[in-house]
Amino acid sequence: MTNTLDARLGTYSPTVLSLFRVVFGLLYTCHGINWLFGWPTGGPAAELGSWPGFYAGIIELVAGVLITLGLFTRIAAFIASGEMAVAYFTQHLPTGWIPMTNNGELSVLYCFAFFLLVFTGAGAFALDSARGRR
Repeated sequence: MTNTLDARLGTYSPTVLSLFRVVFGLLYTCHGINWLFGWPTGGPAAELGSWPGFYAGIIELVAGVLITLGLFTRIAAFIASGEMAVAYFTQHLPTGWIPMTNNGELSVLYCFAFFLLVFTGAGAFALDSARGRR
């Protein structure tokens, strides 16, 4: 029974990977937009050139759009994963090492989700796939 289930679910892996990529890419893009423009939370936008908010916003917006579209996914995901690792170690770790108590849980989740995309690629429905077919 397990082999049958694995075989049946395995056929959907490329599609579900694409869905995973799109959801994480869109959420990451929203974080970038929030840093740069204060939308959708209504909070203050990072000042032009301020560290780390402005630069984090640029990375999150550009990488998030690329990941959502599935364009240069592995490179964009590598940069996004690194940015989230830096965010965790510089912004959250100084207040404690447990992500659930130092508000770093989201940084860790994004870091490892994008790290997964570095190795798996974009999935079936991505501009990377279309580029590869040409």
